[in-house]
Amino acid sequence: MATATASLIKLRNAFWGRPPEDPKERKLLLKIDWFVLSFVCLNYWTNYLDRSNYANAYVSGMKEDLGMKGFQYNVINTAFTCGYVVGMIPNNIALLKISPRYWLTFCSAAWGLLTLSMFKVTNYKQLCVIRFFQAVFESSTFSGTQFILGNWYKETELTKRTAIFTSSGLMGSIFSGFMQTSIHRSMNGRCGLEGWRWLFIIDFLITVPVCIYGFVCFPDISGRSSSLFFSDEEKKLAIDRLPPKPQTKFDLSVIKRVLGRWHWWLFSLLWVFGGENESYVTNTLFAIWLQDQGYSISQRNNYPMGIYGIGVLSTLFTAIYVDLTGAKYHWHVAIWITVALLVSTVLLLCKPLTPAYVFAAQYLAGISFSGQAAFFAWANVVCYNDLEERAIVLASMNMWSSVVNSFWSILFYKASSAPKFAEGCYAMLGTIFSGLFVAGAIRFLQIKEERQDKEI
Repeated sequence: MATATASLIKLRNAFWGRPPEDPKERKLLLKIDWFVLSFVCLNYWTNYLDRSNYANAYVSGMKEDLGMKGFQYNVINTAFTCGYVVGMIPNNIALLKISPRYWLTFCSAAWGLLTLSMFKVTNYKQLCVIRFFQAVFESSTFSGTQFILGNWYKETELTKRTAIFTSSGLMGSIFSGFMQTSIHRSMNGRCGLEGWRWLFIIDFLITVPVCIYGFVCFPDISGRSSSLFFSDEEKKLAIDRLPPKPQTKFDLSVIKRVLGRWHWWLFSLLWVFGGENESYVTNTLFAIWLQDQGYSISQRNNYPMGIYGIGVLSTLFTAIYVDLTGAKYHWHVAIWITVALLVSTVLLLCKPLTPAYVFAAQYLAGISFSGQAAFFAWANVVCYNDLEERAIVLASMNMWSSVVNSFWSILFYKASSAPKFAEGCYAMLGTIFSGLFVAGAIRFLQIKEERQDKEI
């Protein structure tokens, strides 16, 4: 019995990390996981649910009902990307000045209402406008949460929690596909509404309780928490348990601090390539391929869910690896992604119309999501000593990735290039090797910077 208990403890420590020896800190960490991690995961889950359901609606009748043709699907995606770019840095700066408890729940409520409005659209131009403003508010979620997590967790705790957060978005995509299938079967035509319109109504109804939960329970960030669920002693311990960092200000010196260091330049470039490495999935190539090949609506919505399942498993696996090795080998994740996507791309180039090859290639592409947790946690670690720089770097990573994606998807992943998507395959070869090179450069400069800090 004792041996079995010891084995379970070792297994728990391997997957979740060794708990703090101080019982007070152990209790605090449990509270942080409950109140911080639960809300950001639910918030991101609804975010991805709203985002993914647009693609699911497109292949479930919206395209035909609205008479969408040619590049219109990609134009709407570009409108969304533009909104994402516009909102990214302002939203992270807002978190420096406004309580995240208020700002994140406000943004969540705003994109929920915009999602609801999509059930009334009659043409693709209306979708362009709604998706643009939806993205402005949704852009607060990913980078903002990365910034918040970096204020609560130690280096060896951070990547796993980041992985759980990013995986919650992937779970939203999985749920979205099955949700659309169920709605199409049971509600299509009810009250005179097509199934894809009901999808947006139900999205909104799911978002509302998450907003209320965040407004009531989310404890903001350590150092500025006013939560009733944390005692004054726990609020102080939340600050003291993290490594000390110098006091910095949000003033004009931020420009020099950000642009004068390599952090902003290389981490932004890393996620430009990292974001495009997700292109097979984010441009819904598999669903479009399934539609082109005559698969049913249920199959178009359900089969791609395996990609997100692989993404969740790979994200958690790589996060556990990074934390177990002392948060020193984030760059190894870039090697893992490169190998997986190289195999995926070769399969698609060799047999783009053979189901076995395409299914294997598309499911392997889910490994690309591993970069979300590893690379943003890496930026949190490297930029830890400068609060304002960290907020801007994290936002800029997502912003520049979205800037490039605004034209990248139209150039290489347009829906009209189905079913082979040959241009996209060649573009993928460029981004995976470029991302690997940048990750190596970051690791080299990180080691050099750490040595210089020790000498001071």
